[in-house]
Amino acid sequence: WLRRQYKGLESRYIIHDAVAREVDRDTFFHTRESGGTMISSAYKLCAKMIEDEYPPDQWNIYPFHFSDGDNWSVDDTVTCIELLRSQILPRVDQFAYGQVESPYGSGQFIKDLDEHFDSADNLVTSEIKGKEAIMDSIKDFLGKGR
Repeated sequence: WLRRQYKGLESRYIIHDAVAREVDRDTFFHTRESGGTMISSAYKLCAKMIEDEYPPDQWNIYPFHFSDGDNWSVDDTVTCIELLRSQILPRVDQFAYGQVESPYGSGQFIKDLDEHFDSADNLVTSEIKGKEAIMDSIKDFLGKGR
């Protein structure tokens, strides 16, 4: 849907558990990570990609992060908040976080983002009731438009 709607779209895919790595589209959509989630590893890689390859004055940058909301520790969440505040949000048009409901995740991360970035105009969150609702969430993110 995104590729049909937006010409010249470039997509990059990051998966993570305790360590983040860039993968191709097929791997991204067919990999199931489990346990030991450190969200900051993905945010560090995202920030590095933006810094190295996507100058904000030349690109419209829209990172999307989908998760069950489980993170390794409160300390890692603090690291994520700082990475968003100092390295990611200042360089992106909009950062979208979708949290998929899961019996395994704590669901805490969306609460932390909403608490710390309530007034940020370029961070949007969405609670997603199931996999089938992901596309509606993406459309909602883009409808909030920046």
